[in-house]
Amino acid sequence: MSPYAKIALFIDGPNLHATAKTLGFEIDYKRLLGEFQRRGTVLRAFYYTPIIEDQEYLVVGPLLDWLDYNGYAVVTKPAKEFADSSGRRKVKGNMDIELAVDAMELAEHVDQIILFSGDGDFRSVVEAVQRRGVRVTVISTIATPMPMVADELRRQADEFIDLAELKLGRASSERLGPKLSAGKRRKSASTESIAE
Repeated sequence: MSPYAKIALFIDGPNLHATAKTLGFEIDYKRLLGEFQRRGTVLRAFYYTPIIEDQEYLVVGPLLDWLDYNGYAVVTKPAKEFADSSGRRKVKGNMDIELAVDAMELAEHVDQIILFSGDGDFRSVVEAVQRRGVRVTVISTIATPMPMVADELRRQADEFIDLAELKLGRASSERLGPKLSAGKRRKSASTESIAE
């Protein structure tokens, strides 16, 4: 990849989290961004996740705050809760359309898209941006007993990189530093130390 390549990162948050967890580590987002900044000019780094406005937000909120203040464009939408036919609580929150629209809009401004997802539903958008002359790299894993990437997505990509081969993780003991209160959107010394 040329050091002058214009790159956009598209991170399917829940998918990347599940992939890293299956591999036994947590993503170090500061390291992730730095890795691709060394490979070219990162024009945008999108992070997509549905959120539930309850206890779960208290867990993901500090990460979203940190990402928002450290070079990522965080795209969220409320997840929808419903009860299935047996009365169990289910949550539906899919960001595929938002990611696909942003990728199509940005395609004319970048040379390469890096997609952090193994979701086969993205095969069509990968093909569409490739027709516009954009190279697409998919990052997921096949290093687990059950591959986390759909075969059709891996085949459609110009390049596939196994997340297990990238050094983007940190041990669970190196979790994000001081937690921010949910909903606070301020940049402070404690926010800066989260990635350290």
